[in-house]
Amino acid sequence: MLTWGGRGVPARPTRAGTPRRLLLAAGLALLLPLTGAPAHAAGPGGDCPPGQNDCNVWDDEPGLPGGPGGGDTGGGNPGGGGAAKCQWNGRVIPCYDDLLGWFDNGDGCYYKLAEPQPEAPDGKQWYVRTCNGGDLGDQTVVLLDAPPPGYGDPPDLEELARRALASISLLPPRIAVAPRRSNGPGLVGLPVWMWASSGPSYFGPLTASASDRGLTVRITARVQRIVWTMGDGAKVTCTGPGTPYDADGPRAGRPSPDCGYDQGYARAGAYQVSATTHWTVHWSGGGESGDIAQSRVSGTVPVEINELQVVTR
Repeated sequence: MLTWGGRGVPARPTRAGTPRRLLLAAGLALLLPLTGAPAHAAGPGGDCPPGQNDCNVWDDEPGLPGGPGGGDTGGGNPGGGGAAKCQWNGRVIPCYDDLLGWFDNGDGCYYKLAEPQPEAPDGKQWYVRTCNGGDLGDQTVVLLDAPPPGYGDPPDLEELARRALASISLLPPRIAVAPRRSNGPGLVGLPVWMWASSGPSYFGPLTASASDRGLTVRITARVQRIVWTMGDGAKVTCTGPGTPYDADGPRAGRPSPDCGYDQGYARAGAYQVSATTHWTVHWSGGGESGDIAQSRVSGTVPVEINELQVVTR
């Protein structure tokens, strides 16, 4: 697998025989103007990855890349790690509940001091115990020598961070490339441009917070990199959304200034291009901080590449 750096810099030497000696103006024949259709979710020639219904590609000209929109992936965790602290029968539940008290993972019950306290022997206290993960129908009053495990624990700060993350939308990238198969084939060895919508929900930064029992955790989410899968075994890593191709602009027929497959495809064929945004969600609060990794995957965009015909006299 080939890995490419930002700005389309390859991690291998230029392939001998690549027809870069030809005038890059010939690129105008393949990097066609992109006009017309608005953005949509996995439209003509675009496919979502398995299990994801809200990926987005641009069929043609996306207009001005920008604001949030499209499907909501919420606080899902395709690229993150770390399970929640408290669970019952495989279900994530709060470690603290205002009504039920603190949860004991050992027996699946919540505990809260009974109020008022009935008379009790020295060193013992009465607790309202709600078992079966908080089922009010399974609630009793028990006398204990000491608080149960987990009782009185402060809020789990990463759990609060994930709660804040669930309140914002990190959307899968809306992507476009030039050349596009819908506008005609490209040519072997000539540059390919890639770009994605740059709105906050696609690249950040996004901020949110969550509070519990006097503690507040704040998060900031932003994309650190976007990795393009070119369909021929190569990957291109860019640090930003890239620049839309303009067939009438000063860089027409030349490599992208910030996100391109500069060397182009080595062989003729049909290729499927997709992209993955890698987010970092940084959280801080309660004197601690940390990071939660997330990723979002686009749909696929088809690219058709033909052999370059050289006419000699």
